[in-house]
Amino acid sequence: MAIEQRDSELIERPIRAVFDSNIYVAAYLSKNPRSPNKELFRRWRAREFTLLVSQAILKEVIEKFDQRGIDQALTLELVAFILADAESIDTSDEALPALIVDDSDDDLILACAIAGNANYLVTYDPHFDCLGGEFRGIRIIDGLHFLYVVRGDTKPA
Repeated sequence: MAIEQRDSELIERPIRAVFDSNIYVAAYLSKNPRSPNKELFRRWRAREFTLLVSQAILKEVIEKFDQRGIDQALTLELVAFILADAESIDTSDEALPALIVDDSDDDLILACAIAGNANYLVTYDPHFDCLGGEFRGIRIIDGLHFLYVVRGDTKPA
């Protein structure tokens, strides 16, 4: 649960997050079993938060894994886990905001977060910096700070 401040009251809200493709790649490529990204995937599989995904994000994850020469069978296994356990978001009716000028593919990730009523968009992509860390109530943070949120360790910076 994420705790949000509205006026003078604190409101608990289930954690709903969208991962940029770089989070999936970082988790897979990390050799460290204590990697924050690997821990995020373990916590998602333990249902500590809801992972939101769209067809556009899945397509980008597959492309990024392919570009890095990651075994196709492992890629398909990951996609199967995502399809089984993540909440699929239809973004076909979502008006894509044209906000990420340097990489318009990132607008597809933002569209998933908007359509899925996410409260977090998790990324290492500096193209999202143009949004100043937040868009329409969706916090934009990196994997480590999102792990703090999920664990309840500390407030994200």
